[in-house]
Amino acid sequence: MYTKKGVADCIRHFAPAWFAVNMGTGAVSILFAAFPYGNETDALNAISAAFFVLNLILFFIFTTISIMRYTLFPDVWSIMIRHPVQGLYLGTFPMGAATLIGVGTTVLYGQYGFGGRAFLYTLWGLWWVDVGISVLCCWGVIYIMITEQHHSLHQMTSVWLLPVVTLIVASSAGGELAQALHSYSVTSALTTVAFSISMVSVGLVLAFMILTIYLYRLILHGFPPGASIFSSFIPLGPMGQAGFSVLLIGQSLKSFLPVSGSRSSFLGSAQAGENVFALCVCISFFLWALATMWLGYALLGIQRVLRRKRIPFKLSFWGMTFPNGVYANLTINLYRVLDVPFFRVWGAVYSVFTILLWTAVFCRTISLVRHGKIFEAPCLEVEEISEADNEINSSYP
Repeated sequence: MYTKKGVADCIRHFAPAWFAVNMGTGAVSILFAAFPYGNETDALNAISAAFFVLNLILFFIFTTISIMRYTLFPDVWSIMIRHPVQGLYLGTFPMGAATLIGVGTTVLYGQYGFGGRAFLYTLWGLWWVDVGISVLCCWGVIYIMITEQHHSLHQMTSVWLLPVVTLIVASSAGGELAQALHSYSVTSALTTVAFSISMVSVGLVLAFMILTIYLYRLILHGFPPGASIFSSFIPLGPMGQAGFSVLLIGQSLKSFLPVSGSRSSFLGSAQAGENVFALCVCISFFLWALATMWLGYALLGIQRVLRRKRIPFKLSFWGMTFPNGVYANLTINLYRVLDVPFFRVWGAVYSVFTILLWTAVFCRTISLVRHGKIFEAPCLEVEEISEADNEINSSYP
């Protein structure tokens, strides 16, 4: 029988995975702003801004609770960071923040002119902080996976991608900022694009490496069991967001080049910008095709598992919203570049699906928050079971 958790227990069990809520909410905010039908209307921009405000409030609440968690229960950090699954969710923090920076740039500043130049440069400063945290999460968590955590192939899921995707998500926010910064400073815009190219390159290569291992795991051991099957959507994240980031980079360099007064054979060439843009469009389409393939496998795996058993709702369900959202966003942006009606229709349909998915998951989460049932940290549950076993063993001579 379930016992209602007190406030202290809820704080102690507040896992890093909660920042996946910010990622999903940010993705929905992006979809309302990018929706291919009526996206010029004030209504959709207003809804997007409303989701931004909701996301910002949630982000501050989650950050405050997380600080309280590790301050009041300092032992929890070392337990969490060594857990082979919970430690990987640290990357959701900078990714959730990056969605706020991206929407703040395109909607609040781009559509409403909120805050003017000061607000834009504030977002740019926050982006650099996010870049630092993303790099730390990516390389730091991978190092911890190697040295502190214990992993096995049959227990692997696509959650391994989370530390890696941090670089890709930060690069896409950088691509949006670069286009806005260009009217104020060409140097700042080009610097931002250069860092975005570096991050998406490293993140994408690491993602391909991990996806190769993941496919090998699926072939040997089948789809992940239980609620872990919903992590099958995660591969859409690096593919979809990297495709969007590459597209932004191509659009930026097309408009930035040639740089006035540059002696560089690349930066001083107008043709270079056109060529890079064409290459980036091709790469984005390639990544969209791969994301579509992983979507097919995810749907097949989920229907296979659900036909066998009912899966109770868990916080991990939020892992479905962001990957589906960025896949829909890439589809819409490919329509705008290629002017192919299929991408417009499919992007709109998939956006509606993602928004409905977010609504269902959000409502279910709210209903479970009241009783504290959704506050579960598997790393602490394992530790508590271990402590209970030790107490039982010590009671017998």
